[in-house]
Amino acid sequence: MHIDFYMKKLLKDNGEGKSVRMIDMIQKKKNGEVLTREEINFIVANYTKEEIPDYQMSAFLMAVYFKDMNRQETADLTMAMVNSGDRIDLSAIHGIKVDKHSTGGVGDKISLIVVPLAASVGIPVAKMSGRGLGHTGGTIDKLESIENFKTELTSSEFISNVNRYKMAIVGQSANLTPADKKLYALRDVTSTVDSIPLIASSIMSKKIASGADAIVLDVKVGSGAFMKSIGEARALADTMVDIGRSLNRKTIAVISNMNQPLGHEVGNANEIREAIEVLRGKGANDETTVALTIASYMTVLGGAFPDFDTAYQALEQIIQSGKAIDKFKELVSIQGGNPEMIDNPDKLPQAKHHIALKASQDGYIESIHAEQIGVAAMLLGAGRKTKGDIIDFSAGVTIAKKVGDRVGMNDTICILHTNQASHDEAKAAALKAFKIGPNKPEQMTYIYDVVQ
Repeated sequence: MHIDFYMKKLLKDNGEGKSVRMIDMIQKKKNGEVLTREEINFIVANYTKEEIPDYQMSAFLMAVYFKDMNRQETADLTMAMVNSGDRIDLSAIHGIKVDKHSTGGVGDKISLIVVPLAASVGIPVAKMSGRGLGHTGGTIDKLESIENFKTELTSSEFISNVNRYKMAIVGQSANLTPADKKLYALRDVTSTVDSIPLIASSIMSKKIASGADAIVLDVKVGSGAFMKSIGEARALADTMVDIGRSLNRKTIAVISNMNQPLGHEVGNANEIREAIEVLRGKGANDETTVALTIASYMTVLGGAFPDFDTAYQALEQIIQSGKAIDKFKELVSIQGGNPEMIDNPDKLPQAKHHIALKASQDGYIESIHAEQIGVAAMLLGAGRKTKGDIIDFSAGVTIAKKVGDRVGMNDTICILHTNQASHDEAKAAALKAFKIGPNKPEQMTYIYDVVQ
């Protein structure tokens, strides 16, 4: 039921025996009219099969950018992208399958923390994650910094691990939502990325295709996030929750602060180290709060707890008891990784060069531009400028001073980790990120809002 079906339906609806052309649908959206489900299916199916050229799809995306889509159009676009490729069948997994997605940030190692936390109370988490590109890190890259950790499992291994241990994390299927991959690449070069319906349908299509029953979305907002204002973040959260609800998926969106890097570490192996600290109860306040918030909503949606407050308190106790770190160690073991690296994080990859950057004056850290730190980490080798780049697991940045901390002249504010001989560009980016002033700023809010 692909192009032929939709073409016949469109011809029938046209009523004049004339072929419906892509230009007609571009014109319709340009005029702010609502597209039917059949029209959206037709556009996505034909573009995926390369029967609609990029120049016409670019015009269509620009029309959507300026004229928007209503809730039904956005839900229909989501399902059209879901149906463009494989759908993961998780019906063999017992219980309510809960997934989690972040819109991307700097130092965002939350998935590494919430998967073992949710699994420790019996919630099945069958998670597919991506790799990093640009300044935003990928969960798969971080896990691959653990010796022998397998991010590719057969379907039977994946399902068996979730049924037996309540958790598995693998890379995304190559044929999952191929329409989204093509559309995202085109949006990136046509300046149509920042469109709420296009962002929401892109994210939700992958989550729906991945087979989860319930979804918790971590919508980041701030200097290190795609959404720069709370208003934009709330609009995106509302749209994604609407999509989930319309497709019978329990969906909650948490709007969290990304105006400074999350925690103290940015990179791959060093983010694994910090995730271990959080799971041992020794993590920074911001990332611990965000992780516990996301995990609490996951466990409520999964039916382990009746409400958020009960879940939050129980998960705090699980961390303090040592059960959370034991569960993460179990995740590493069942996916072939070396569990000794969890007991002794010093065995994780470490860079040859460690460059301490100093404060140029006395005062308080007023702000840390998260994206600049992400760029610095990428330049040090921790990220990819292009998809084909090879990353250095040991590279990254340690944030020694966070927003609100008092600093004296020549105090270390961050440390660069790299195997590269030259690091001037990364150093400049990192120093540019820190703003020091005479007044102590107000305490940062970690969670702005929850949409459900």
